[in-house]
Amino acid sequence: MIMDNFDSPFLYNRPQMTVEAIKKSIVYKLIFLIGRSPREASQRDWLNATLHAVRDLVTEGWITTARQTRAEDSRRVYYLSMEFLIGRTLSNAMIAEGIYGLAQEALSELNVDLEEVLEKEVDPGLGNGGLGRLAACFMDSIATLGLPGMGYGIRYEYGMFRQKIENGQQVERPDAWLEKGAPWEFIRPSKRFTVEFGGNIHFEGKKCIWQDTEKVTALAYDQMIPGYQNNSAATLRLWSAHAGEVFNLADFNRGEHLAALEEHSANKNLSRVLYPDDSTWNGRELRLRQEYFLVSASLQDILRRHKRTHDSLENLADKVAIHLNDTHPALAIPELMRILVDDEGFEWKKAWEMTRNIFSYTCHTLMSEALETWPVEMMAKILPRHLQMIFEINDHFLEYVRSYVTTDNDFIRRVSLIEEGYQRKVRMGWLSVVGSHKINGVAEIHSDLMVTSTFADFARIFPERFTNVTNGITPRRWLAVANPQLADLFDKYIGSEWRCDLSQIEKLKPFTQEKAFKEAIADIKFANKVKLAEYVKSELGVELDPHALFDVQVKRIHEYKRQMLNVLHIIARYNEMLAHPEQDWQPRVFILAGKAASAYYAAKQTIHLINDVANVINNDERLKGRLKVVFIPNYSVSLAQLIIPAADISEQISLAGTEASGTSNMKFALNGALTLGTLDGANVEILENVGEDNIFIFGNTVEQVEQLRREGYRSFEYYQNDTQLRTVVDQIIEGKFSPEEPQRYHQLLQGLQYHDYYQAFADFRSYVETQKAVDEKYKQRDKWIESTIQNIVNMGFFSSDRTIKEYAERIWKVEPVQLGD
Repeated sequence: MIMDNFDSPFLYNRPQMTVEAIKKSIVYKLIFLIGRSPREASQRDWLNATLHAVRDLVTEGWITTARQTRAEDSRRVYYLSMEFLIGRTLSNAMIAEGIYGLAQEALSELNVDLEEVLEKEVDPGLGNGGLGRLAACFMDSIATLGLPGMGYGIRYEYGMFRQKIENGQQVERPDAWLEKGAPWEFIRPSKRFTVEFGGNIHFEGKKCIWQDTEKVTALAYDQMIPGYQNNSAATLRLWSAHAGEVFNLADFNRGEHLAALEEHSANKNLSRVLYPDDSTWNGRELRLRQEYFLVSASLQDILRRHKRTHDSLENLADKVAIHLNDTHPALAIPELMRILVDDEGFEWKKAWEMTRNIFSYTCHTLMSEALETWPVEMMAKILPRHLQMIFEINDHFLEYVRSYVTTDNDFIRRVSLIEEGYQRKVRMGWLSVVGSHKINGVAEIHSDLMVTSTFADFARIFPERFTNVTNGITPRRWLAVANPQLADLFDKYIGSEWRCDLSQIEKLKPFTQEKAFKEAIADIKFANKVKLAEYVKSELGVELDPHALFDVQVKRIHEYKRQMLNVLHIIARYNEMLAHPEQDWQPRVFILAGKAASAYYAAKQTIHLINDVANVINNDERLKGRLKVVFIPNYSVSLAQLIIPAADISEQISLAGTEASGTSNMKFALNGALTLGTLDGANVEILENVGEDNIFIFGNTVEQVEQLRREGYRSFEYYQNDTQLRTVVDQIIEGKFSPEEPQRYHQLLQGLQYHDYYQAFADFRSYVETQKAVDEKYKQRDKWIESTIQNIVNMGFFSSDRTIKEYAERIWKVEPVQLGD
């Protein structure tokens, strides 16, 4: 069919959504884009051909959305994040376009299995943990809601790293995700900007001159994020460090081949790896350069787009909202000030008013040590003009504090953007608060603690700036893609509207007591457990019984997430099972996964210990297979889609008051796992929604945690007074699980005995007793299934669509674009 959908004289053939048309399109792409004969094509060739064919179906809506946004002169939001953990593209895009079944049938007629093809797609290496996955869910919701929004990130050549486990230890390998091609993205050769570093500054009157800088080129690559069946798509623009013209031909011709490429290689480093090791000064410098690279290129792009529509930047704050996802993009604040004041000639106070009205900031941590700081000395070398601008912002802010809040020097010292001391540092969290008109936490308890602890002083100065927007997840990815059987069951009972309005799952409540519905839920969970067990057998060689209780903790390895508490209980359970083999022990499988930062010694030791414990337990025939432990390497979105639907228990066991929100807790509950957790982050709101009979809460509250700290928490006393805990700790220290190297975990365990900042010992007894309650409930299968169902049907609040609507209405002030049919 020849169509003209772009108000232009150019006609084109719109791709048709029929089996025959999709089949022809895939074969066409295979031959003319991939350059392969259908008879010789590999599964990866079929994957790339299918990706190109589906991309065609999304592209028209993507272009139309951008055109309509321009036509309406809409206020736009730009979401800046160092991570976008988007996961595999093809299955999500086919569901969004409503063609999953059609594509499956088309490929089947070509003697190709879609499920096998999907397994060939690699996860883009654009993120690591919850921060990046949240950003990806938000982009999905922005597209589905038809909001005029755009994401900006970095196109990491090697991701964070590909995790391998060798001799029980994490080994980092490059995640060469781009090696097999990236057919979903569009390179944008015309979208390139110069990013400057270093140099020096001087003043000519009041004007600051930044000169003699190093220059790097940022080149844009666009990823389409399709909305759910609304003929719309959002843009995720990723920047790659491009060598430009830094190749030194003269050096090369003189035979100095390495010297000719030296600057080229240094420039490319900016987009090679996510979160380079920052345990060295050079690693820290590279991180700072990465963060500025992102914000500089993005702001240049934003301002050029605005100028294309408007002759002036005078109305910039009326038309542009920029959101900072954590402190990583906080340099955008002084960068915009620099552009407005130095390049555009705005008066300083006017520029500052515009900047504050443009930016908003999400705080993702309550731990002040996790809020970024940069040495003044480092910033002076890399970004001298921005350091000067931060000083100016700080002077202006502190003058306001002295004039309107307090003259107390201690208070002023605490809120200063510059931390004084042996090494002066720029406080990026403080800068984000001072430079934004709204600051939000991501769960009710987190937002309350944010204004009573971390940002208490700023809440006194700017009480109107702080708010809460509880996180959410996209049901398209975490049900429709991850758990298609459960999604089909929902469709059967209540229709498909829940896919773009998760609150509709409440309509399932009248069916919760139906025998057929309960049996369907139980059968789907069991099938997902079988699927995961088959993967573990194939990849790790460990046999898992799908009838056992699957107890899952999958997340970034960090002391505050307390994987060690999980391990302590596993060993305690192991000891009890050996001591009392006659008891009716509930068979359990403990499944853990997650990456440790490459320089994070304690986290890497924790992984090693998990694998050592697993090796002992999995090979102990006295257990008769009733206890298994597996650590699944290289955790990713695609692995999460396999693991989460199979979980019976979701471990959310961070110390109360440390997790901002968490979103894996929402994913697990939506897929029918019961939460075992502390009153931390969004666990509190999950408890309120699912009811106390359908969740397992243990451990100290935030108030009790703080009281222990005030009174002087002595972890060694817990070790001495709890025989079971002492036995477990002594076994680890004595080398029971590492006989070839008995001293292996001395440092790790002594840290718990004498420090234990995250109070694992204090919560150990409560955790163990609650785990016993889990066993007892799981044995009562009807009650367990009822709780599973109550978790599922009460998760309607935790949708990223609801979250993004709140951002759009209360913070960004943006409205949906009027999309055609």
